[in-house]
Amino acid sequence: MSVTTVRLQAEVEQQLEAIASRLERSKGWVINQALSEYIEKQHLQQERWKQTLDAMESAAQGKVVDASEVHNWLNSWGAEKEQDAPRSGK
Repeated sequence: MSVTTVRLQAEVEQQLEAIASRLERSKGWVINQALSEYIEKQHLQQERWKQTLDAMESAAQGKVVDASEVHNWLNSWGAEKEQDAPRSGK
């Protein structure tokens, strides 16, 4: 495990100490958990952005599904003859 030095604002330091105390954990543990969650959130946002760009490219190429087909599919959810998800014609 490596060591990194971070300068914290006084208010952040106080809140960090309070959280660590309440959880009966070290400040390092709390910081590690917080950074792990932040990194995962950033990864998910990056993946969503990539998916958005891919979807926009598909739409620009005309790979779309008519709204009525989507509504019919959604309305079939839970029905005895639930429909498969519609696919673009291209």
